[in-house]
Amino acid sequence: MIVILGFFVFLLIFGISIYNSLILKRNQAVSAFSAIDVMLKKRFDLIPNLVELVKQYINHEQGTLTKIAELRSKATSGGVTDNEKTSLDAELSRAVKGLMVTVENYPDLKANTNFLNLQTTWTESEEQIAAARRTYNAVVTDYNNTIMTFPRNLFAGMLGFTKTDVLATPEEERKNISAKELFNN
Repeated sequence: MIVILGFFVFLLIFGISIYNSLILKRNQAVSAFSAIDVMLKKRFDLIPNLVELVKQYINHEQGTLTKIAELRSKATSGGVTDNEKTSLDAELSRAVKGLMVTVENYPDLKANTNFLNLQTTWTESEEQIAAARRTYNAVVTDYNNTIMTFPRNLFAGMLGFTKTDVLATPEEERKNISAKELFNN
């Protein structure tokens, strides 16, 4: 009787331990996505400054500037799902890359101290976002490994823990960039 009771106590402690580790891993994934959210917010806060500064120099590139402003507005409007944020982030990245190529045609703007500072801040922000994405993917991979390996997968399934997707780079962003094509557009 004591052996059976000891076995059930062991199972209970083992189950609690697994449950706690699953909660910890899931919370780490949520926290890592929050870090990306913070970096994206920083980027979205930089955009109006970038657009205003560029507007002073570029009048005929209004379409690109308007698109960037619209994307920023959508992303910061609230009620946007994580998948929509990721999609808006990718679209915004493409638009800003196009803007930076356009800037190459304006030597006065490129030499402007305010623009150079803003561009440096932007670059740092992009590097921080990339680092946050790498961290998120590492945490999510660890979480997924935890819920998919035996014996945790038994508990994870019973407790409703499900696999989380890592952030993937869209196919078009994986292609090599041709500077020649960018400058010919």
